[in-house]
Amino acid sequence: FTCSFLDTDRALVLLEEYCKKLRKPEEQQLKKAIRKVMGIFKSSLFQALLGSFTKKATRHGTISHPSLPAAVAYDVHGCPKD
Repeated sequence: FTCSFLDTDRALVLLEEYCKKLRKPEEQQLKKAIRKVMGIFKSSLFQALLGSFTKKATRHGTISHPSLPAAVAYDVHGCPKD
């Protein structure tokens, strides 16, 4: 399927939910890293690149692998990326 802004929004929701579960002191470094990824997803540069990627994917047909945001969210939750 193609990468989209909805994928990014869903990834952000999943990452936020996961961050809320990270309460132990040893999990704070992971939580900080996830927050950085969330900041990147929200950045105007990432959104512009995503828009460009989506336009190219639409012109060339669909993409056979998950979008980057979805792949990151799945990986954070320990699920397979494919």
